[in-house]
Amino acid sequence: PGLYESGKDKELTVFELRFIKPNSGRYIGSAAMHSIEHILAVLLRNSHRGGDIVYFGPMGCRTGFYLITRNIDIESLKKLLIECCSKAQNMDSVPGATRKECGNYKEHNLTAAKKHLNNFIRHI
Repeated sequence: PGLYESGKDKELTVFELRFIKPNSGRYIGSAAMHSIEHILAVLLRNSHRGGDIVYFGPMGCRTGFYLITRNIDIESLKKLLIECCSKAQNMDSVPGATRKECGNYKEHNLTAAKKHLNNFIRHI
């Protein structure tokens, strides 16, 4: 688990946010994964660095997420992620989890998402 830079060009950087050790036999449950995707996508896009967030989405293996940024170094990203994961702990609902906004609005687990987010910040 942790934050890793996995690719870079002139201005874009791909980061891996690993919540679970790959191939460990443990994975993030689908409902928690879906909730984390909604939570971090909203918090990152609405942060002071929102204009530098290009993409945030899940890894198919359900061990973490990909984040593509523009001109954000890893140390600045760590601070931003800690800030966003901390804000998530105070959320009472998953953003964008209505029938109108989400194609699978019934599959969310805020409690499990918060646990995974809290654990992740301990690894970065």
